[in-house]
Amino acid sequence: MPIINRAADLQDEITVWRRDLHENPELLYDVHRTAAVVAEKLKAFGCDEVVPGIGKTGVVGVIRGRKHGSGRVIGLRADMDALPMEEMTGLPYASKVKGKMHACGHDGHTAMLLGAAKYLSETRNFDGTAVVVFQPAEEGGAGGKAMVDDGLVTRWGLQEVYGMHNAPGLPVGTFASRPGPLLAASDFFDIVVEGKGSHAAEPHKGVDTLVVTANILLALQTIVARNLDPLKSGVVTVGIMKGGNASNVIPQLAELHGTVRTLLPEVRDLLEQRVGEVARGIAASYGAEARVSYMRNYPVTRNHERETAFAMKVAKDVAGEGRVIETPPIMGGEDFAFMLEACPGNMIFIGNGDTAACHHPAYDFNDAAIPHGVSYWARLVETAMPA
Repeated sequence: MPIINRAADLQDEITVWRRDLHENPELLYDVHRTAAVVAEKLKAFGCDEVVPGIGKTGVVGVIRGRKHGSGRVIGLRADMDALPMEEMTGLPYASKVKGKMHACGHDGHTAMLLGAAKYLSETRNFDGTAVVVFQPAEEGGAGGKAMVDDGLVTRWGLQEVYGMHNAPGLPVGTFASRPGPLLAASDFFDIVVEGKGSHAAEPHKGVDTLVVTANILLALQTIVARNLDPLKSGVVTVGIMKGGNASNVIPQLAELHGTVRTLLPEVRDLLEQRVGEVARGIAASYGAEARVSYMRNYPVTRNHERETAFAMKVAKDVAGEGRVIETPPIMGGEDFAFMLEACPGNMIFIGNGDTAACHHPAYDFNDAAIPHGVSYWARLVETAMPA
């Protein structure tokens, strides 16, 4: 069962939808235009139910098969939000909104699931119910958790849930997934260092906050290298370091902001503990103080065994033998994790080809992937719930 003919026929139409979304990116829960476009199309396709406002601005569409005696209910999820970045692609359909960009392909995810919804609404060649889920706020806002908390799984009786994310570097027409941990837990920390401000010409009268902060930054990099079992995985990265406003002043305050990524609960606990200990200990050794805030954000995206085997089999039916690989875990984070905690399921990667990486200002979703993604979604429903 290769690419579905109807999915190939819809590619140009879906590409138009995708590029419209790309031109009009929205952030976090403020996806009102995108959600309205999604809801309007689902209604036009003839979905049995279209419910906006789930998890604040998420949209749920319900498509019942020709038969529904099986009682099976399967959820398919796409994310809708963009990133607070300036686009640097130069494309004719580049973002028209300053400081906002679809740099992670959520425009493509949304468009492909809309294409699948159109196909499934037309054919209904399955015995059960397909629930298409369009989620806000994946990029740091935990929209997946918001939808689960708003009754996504219980209200529609989801028995399984599946997600898909594009993968730059993976050839178009190929898929990748794995059972167990696929993506890392994603946590964040803020460190405020307070020393003693002074004139730059009289450093001995102060406590140099920038020197303290620089040493904390360097020491944080030893946590993974020297505290973590080398056979286990972890990442500690500082993304923001700031302090001072004048070249002749030693500032009173400085800040570090960063992220921690882990795959195992015990490693998550260890890194949280050590970030605080290292920051406070080094600050104290200089006569300064470090105030540490640590926020646990997304849990590990953990694929379920049975559902992953099924998803990879469906992907092989679409892509062909040898074009579906078992990938090692990736240290990026993904809030589909909350849905997988609430319901068995799988997340799979779809090839985006030789493109810029996600979260890069030159990234663009590859429209050549559209028929492969639509076919995967359609085959997944038809195979799981045969008519």
